[in-house]
Amino acid sequence: MATLTTPAPRVALPGFLKHQAVRKLLMLALAAAILVPLAHARWSSGTWPHALTVDLTDPLTGASDWIVDNRDSNPLFLYFFGYLSNGVVLSVRAVYLVLLGAGWAGVTAAAALVAWRVAGVRLALGTAAAFLACGLLGMWVPTMQTLALMIVAVLVSVVVGVVLGLAGGLSERLDRGLRPILDTMQVLPAFAYLLPVVLVFGIGVPAAVLATVVYAAPPMARLTALGLRGADKEVLEAVESLGATARQRLLTARIPLARKELLLGLNQTIMMALGMAVIASVIGAGGLGDRVYQALASVDVGAALAAGIPIVLLAVVLDRVTAAAGRAGDGEPGSHRAGWLYAAGAAVAVALVGRVVGRLNWPDAWTVSIAAPVNDAVDWMTDHLYSGVPVIGGTADWAGHFTTWVLDPLRAGLQGLPWWAVLLLVAAIAWPIGTWRTALTAVLALAATGVLGVWEPSLDTLSQVLAAVAVTLVLGFATGIAAARSDRVEQVLRPVLDVFQTMPQFVYLIPVVALFGVGRAPAVAAAVVYALPAVVRITTQGLRQVDPAAMESARSLGATGAQQLRQVQLPLARPALLLAVNQGVVLVLAVVIIGGLVGGGALGYDAVFGLAQGDLATGLVAGAAIVCLGLMLDRVTQPADRRVKKGA
Repeated sequence: MATLTTPAPRVALPGFLKHQAVRKLLMLALAAAILVPLAHARWSSGTWPHALTVDLTDPLTGASDWIVDNRDSNPLFLYFFGYLSNGVVLSVRAVYLVLLGAGWAGVTAAAALVAWRVAGVRLALGTAAAFLACGLLGMWVPTMQTLALMIVAVLVSVVVGVVLGLAGGLSERLDRGLRPILDTMQVLPAFAYLLPVVLVFGIGVPAAVLATVVYAAPPMARLTALGLRGADKEVLEAVESLGATARQRLLTARIPLARKELLLGLNQTIMMALGMAVIASVIGAGGLGDRVYQALASVDVGAALAAGIPIVLLAVVLDRVTAAAGRAGDGEPGSHRAGWLYAAGAAVAVALVGRVVGRLNWPDAWTVSIAAPVNDAVDWMTDHLYSGVPVIGGTADWAGHFTTWVLDPLRAGLQGLPWWAVLLLVAAIAWPIGTWRTALTAVLALAATGVLGVWEPSLDTLSQVLAAVAVTLVLGFATGIAAARSDRVEQVLRPVLDVFQTMPQFVYLIPVVALFGVGRAPAVAAAVVYALPAVVRITTQGLRQVDPAAMESARSLGATGAQQLRQVQLPLARPALLLAVNQGVVLVLAVVIIGGLVGGGALGYDAVFGLAQGDLATGLVAGAAIVCLGLMLDRVTQPADRRVKKGA
């Protein structure tokens, strides 16, 4: 007769151990208890051990010398980079000659007629006014130069972004592989890769276009992938049940359902491409960016603003027209084509009339100078707002308090910790909300800054980035929520966000320095101004895309507006909010270089110094460290969505 055995009673875990995050932290503490004494015994100093650093000066200097020596003879440069450079030059020159040949009247008429066909009379009048304003400011020819370069750069950026976005949106594995590439493209400061780009392509238009594409393509790729992954599964299942192939499902369902994300990606690409206009001018792009750069070199804010305003106007016009084109319906095919033919005929007629009467160039007598009054306004603000303001204090006091109470303690806290404690802190943040892979990636990315020999400057930069991101997210989420809940607020904010995002950083850099002085506080202010529009736009878009049925169900149950926001909109918009956090981080890091120009120091200064001195090693090492910081922050803030899918 078989003997029945009583199973051993299961030991119940304490309540707090049932949480996965707590178990991960306990495992991390156990690993730290073993590894930290070993690290302390081997490297007793709290700073990054010198034995764990790698000096890249010699190999990078050797690479720079090799490029210079072989640029005119090596087949790679002659038959690949050479053809690529020639293709870019010919494309930009062709667009520029077409614009000049049409004359100011023809270009204005063509732009207004396109706006009229896609959106109506109001946008057509606004478009015409924008182009006329460029002429009135005396910037017609530089505007056409910038427009030609931006048309080519945006088209290439959109093609590259859509291809990468399709790959990431249709394959989870490709998406994971593309994320660090997109992070690198978007976070690597332009000043860091301008030098190698110039080494390969020389100073001129090709280098400027390539730099713009590297910077402007990632938002298109990210938002394309987001739109494809967020397509309504019921619609996709319905299309698949009808026997549609994968290609048909992509063209007839996924892409149409992702239209709004694609339009937002196009918007962000245009804005970021135009935002690169000034930086690209450093390597010979010409146009409006060169005018801004030359004006600021002589500390002439008025002349810089006169060239910066057309950049904003171009961004606003391109944004409105492309967005309206995406929303426009097909209409009746015959009349649709006829309307475009009439518009094209009218634009050609206006251009021909301008050529016949000899009015291709904007008349010099029709220009207005705004430099003097703008400079007077800047002087007044400096005299009356910098210090001595009753009760609230001056802007210099605000900058000093922010530095003393936020930036200094944050930097001292990070640099005062032993290097292994900083790495453990990153792991303790990344692992509980993600997987061990994301935590390991974050730790290794931060450790790479120490290996590169820039541990202390990296922590200094990290303190500034954390402060800027915190301010950006607080302001961005609050503003985005307000815009999502009110059409009027969104309409009022839209032109303001356009100005903030497209106005070159160099233009508002001098007023920022005039108001806040030189140091890390103005560097943070410049980063917030630049990163805020993207966070607001993505937050607004995500909240507005929440399923209307879910919102209606919440309202029918008597939920208040605040309850609908907390319990329905914010949870359902989490992918968009995570993307907003990601974009806030990478855009703040992208302006670290600008911070280096106004006293931010740290990695930003090293990158600027490397470009100015032609020191490839210093510039690239600083740029690589900034990329490592961006990768670490991305993994710390973004793994939650993958955790849900993998159950990690």
